Amino acid sequence: MASLYVGDLHQDVTEKMLFEKFSICGTVISIRVCRDMVKRRSLGYAYVNFQQPTNAKKAIEMLNFEPIMGRPIRIMWWQRDPSLRKSGVGNIFIKNLDKSIDNRALYDTFSLFGNILSSKIVSDENGSKGYGFVHFESEDAAACCVQKTNGMLLNGKKVFVGKFIPRRERMHQLAEKGFTNVYVKNFGDSFNDESLRKLFEKYGNVISAKVMTDSSGKSKGFGFVNFNNQEDAKKATSEINGMEINGKQLYAGRAQSKTERQAILKENFQTLSNRGNRSRIGHYQGLNLYIKNLDDSIDDERLRYHFSKYGAITSAKVMMINGRSKGFGFVCFSAPEEATEAALNMNGRIIDTKPLYVALAQRKEERRAQLSSQFFQRYANGLSQNYWAY
Repeated sequence: MASLYVGDLHQDVTEKMLFEKFSICGTVISIRVCRDMVKRRSLGYAYVNFQQPTNAKKAIEMLNFEPIMGRPIRIMWWQRDPSLRKSGVGNIFIKNLDKSIDNRALYDTFSLFGNILSSKIVSDENGSKGYGFVHFESEDAAACCVQKTNGMLLNGKKVFVGKFIPRRERMHQLAEKGFTNVYVKNFGDSFNDESLRKLFEKYGNVISAKVMTDSSGKSKGFGFVNFNNQEDAKKATSEINGMEINGKQLYAGRAQSKTERQAILKENFQTLSNRGNRSRIGHYQGLNLYIKNLDDSIDDERLRYHFSKYGAITSAKVMMINGRSKGFGFVCFSAPEEATEAALNMNGRIIDTKPLYVALAQRKEERRAQLSSQFFQRYANGLSQNYWAY
């Protein structure tokens, strides 16, 4: 490993600044500040690739938490395998931290128990949020750390230190855990506090029942019922969930915190979004061609005509601005084999005095990745030539 992740960067930090900082530790092959794809603003982190792993190790020892543009940077080994980062192996969670403890203090305190891959205090615009994470190289180091430090005083505050549990597993544990508070919805304005209590108290001792209302006192159609014990709450939800009252089907389930609801909604949204992206990408993969260097006289029909001999075309489009050709367009075939044959035969073909460039169309992310790779390859070659010239 000779690659580092550099986080907590000021948004104005550039590759040149990082090169000047990191090159004192050894030969740097490439540096990339990750940026927003649309506005090109820094995302606050970068990757630095050294020629030798010893140089990367030296950079961690010398530069971790060093300030650049007034902000301490955070360096860790770049884990290319995302499953290792997400598995939770060797990762611990610390909470109830004093606000004065920063990333350096966290690292220095817990590095006594073993090699640390990464450590981070979670913060916002107001500073530390009072909790953080430390990822050890080994599970044994993490277990020893938990055993020795859980409950210790750190800057006068008793901290909790425990094994990190991934969000999905935490959600599952909460779902399995007993509950006494029940969320009820879809009853319209037919219930008040008393009628809600009467509906549920046949299943056990109800501590409180509350219908949520707006500023005028009108029911919002949902409420909460709190039982004395978990068995009664569980029985009530199983019996009432799906029950029909006044033509409306009730929903009853375990009441969730706002954080938990937001986490579930976020996860569901990402799942649906990723599924949709994969579907769209899979559908058009290998079918769509990108054609550039088109003569101004080429319109959609002429573009379709020149490519139609290679197969069935589902769409052909010359990109326009203010009624004039932008010099490039797309042709989509019904089969990947047809698109490949067209690309091989039409690339370099002269139409109306201009040689065409034809290739399989790429998504924006793929193009940016390819351009970045080419840029850093040239950058690395330039560094190598300058080094030998020197």
